[in-house]
Amino acid sequence: MSDALDTADPLALEEQVCFALSVAARGVVGVYRPLLEPMGLTHPQYLVMLALWQHAPLSVRRLSELLQLDPGTLSPLLKRLEASGYLRRERKPGDERTMAITLTEPGRALRAEAEKIPPAVVQRLGMPIEELRQLHAALTGVIAAAKD
Repeated sequence: MSDALDTADPLALEEQVCFALSVAARGVVGVYRPLLEPMGLTHPQYLVMLALWQHAPLSVRRLSELLQLDPGTLSPLLKRLEASGYLRRERKPGDERTMAITLTEPGRALRAEAEKIPPAVVQRLGMPIEELRQLHAALTGVIAAAKD
């Protein structure tokens, strides 16, 4: 008796993990978009702000590590957030090679508005919180496995 996976087309689009992850990522980012627009943030900028609200001040290098983005991708995000008045980029005293990222008062104040976003996303997705936690754990496992 043959296993169902043995008879399935291994290249069927709907069977591809990469396809499911890609479509899910676009969909979830789409859920965030109308919540972030009033704050003047894109989803990548929101991720930067999340890291800063949790860990500021940060070096660009450390922020890059936390977000798993290369510094070249991060730099334009930081410039736009600085132009919006949410953060400051300053050379670290005593080490001109290190750029320190700090939140401004408006950047810190934005956190109170951002605290409304997670519950709004959960409500919009309509999934039980436990299911979302399990999904997060599974995706964290995929991220770790893909790094190896």
